[in-house]
Amino acid sequence: MSIKEIKEAIESGDVLFGTRQALKVAKSKKSKKFRVFVSKDVRDFTVKKLEGAGIEFEVLKPKSDIAKELGLNFESEVFVIN
Repeated sequence: MSIKEIKEAIESGDVLFGTRQALKVAKSKKSKKFRVFVSKDVRDFTVKKLEGAGIEFEVLKPKSDIAKELGLNFESEVFVIN
């Protein structure tokens, strides 16, 4: 399950949050292998940005559910496991 993968990546320090970070990782030549996850209620603008950059992503639950399951004190639309 991808929530479990994100939780493990948070513990190991290998997760980034946000559209801007996803775009940076995609442009970086150092990061050839990365996974991007978006919340179910992601904004259309964000989806267009990611698709425009050629980033493939998986859709998860709504932001509030993800934040609760991961124990975060904030909500994020985009998660990158690097």
